[in-house]
Amino acid sequence: MNVDKKVAFYTLGCKLNFSETSTIARNFVNEGFERVEFEEKADIYVINTCSVTDNADKRFKSIVKSALKKNEEAFVIGVGCYAQLKPEELAAVDGVDLVLGATEKFNVTSYINDLTKNDIGEVHSCEIEDADFYVGSYSIGDRTRAFLKVQDGCDYKCTYCTIPLARGISRSDTLENVLKNAKEISEKGIKEIVLTGVNIGDYGKGEFGNKKHEHTFLELVQALDKVKGINRLRISSIEPNLLKDETIDFVSNSNTFVPHFHIPLQSGSDELLKKMKRRYLRKVYTDRVAKIKEVMPNACIGVDVIVGFPGETDELFLETYNYLADLDISYLHVFTYSERPNTEANEMDGVVPKKTRAKRSKMLRGLSVKKRRAFYESQLGNTLTVLFESENKEGYIHGFTENYVKVKAPWNPELVNTLHTVMLTKIDEDGLVRFDFADTEVIA
Repeated sequence: MNVDKKVAFYTLGCKLNFSETSTIARNFVNEGFERVEFEEKADIYVINTCSVTDNADKRFKSIVKSALKKNEEAFVIGVGCYAQLKPEELAAVDGVDLVLGATEKFNVTSYINDLTKNDIGEVHSCEIEDADFYVGSYSIGDRTRAFLKVQDGCDYKCTYCTIPLARGISRSDTLENVLKNAKEISEKGIKEIVLTGVNIGDYGKGEFGNKKHEHTFLELVQALDKVKGINRLRISSIEPNLLKDETIDFVSNSNTFVPHFHIPLQSGSDELLKKMKRRYLRKVYTDRVAKIKEVMPNACIGVDVIVGFPGETDELFLETYNYLADLDISYLHVFTYSERPNTEANEMDGVVPKKTRAKRSKMLRGLSVKKRRAFYESQLGNTLTVLFESENKEGYIHGFTENYVKVKAPWNPELVNTLHTVMLTKIDEDGLVRFDFADTEVIA
């Protein structure tokens, strides 16, 4: 047993990474380690990396430094997407002892024989073709909601993306295991589950990535809706071509699925969508948004968009900008295109200058602020349900309505992780929404 040995974790990147960090952490605890906060002194620091943004690559080094400041003898481990794509690069970072790729990260405890620091990081990283089995995971204990992983990997060949190289082929958890994990989460008193994966609409491809779908995404959603004890289920991000009308209709009448969709667009120009090798054109996206708003007028719709992709002229950027300005959506996640080795886009002509990329990003982020504000204004006077978060933020408690309006109220610890019916009244100067309680007792 590893009694008295302390381990701390740091997660970069997406919700999927958070769910996987939690699973890895539970493995450590089961082996007798004590989990502590990353800010504390620990014997082992595990950093779960991301490869989607440049920033995440650079941040790894500073996180390693901050870990070693707390304990210069600490054993430092890098796992996750960047560890799969560039293991040697991570291993060469000063102070890193062990780097584990896509298939090895879930067995991290079996790679730790002793905690003596290495002169250069030891690498265990499979060929990504070998990442063909599925490891289920979910995160709890971090927040009032849990991220439940249902799918991993991606078979799409988008020309800007390294995720298939970092995570392998598309493969899914069994429906039985997803339901078991959902029940475990609900028994821990967590009120909201967010479904997560790399390409969750592709759910159903077998554990080994075989193409026969045992179950569809719609069947997954229908089965989860019946799990007792869960108040809210949220779909994280789903490709527009995989978000079918039947799923939208089901969510609109569901007991627990909330009216919130996050749908990657990437570009409002058909010309660029083709260059990106996305699997839809703009009309499909327009139809999805129209369908959602037809059956759920108050639904929140978030959009991913990339600026500065090779070949994005001023005209094509404005095509995207104007398309989004006219679309009935609620907010944007704006990504500035960054070159990635081993991707097709990296070899393309028409490179957009960095300054132009930054300017376009700023324009779209400004549009996002306006969109969110307009959406929040449209919700004033509505009676909605809020799940309150657990943090005291400068004397306020925050929470989210089912359709993802962020609200605030003076800090009250009794509200933490409770659901209340409220009426939205006004938008504060910081952009968050104030409310009046519409119930006298807690819903759950």
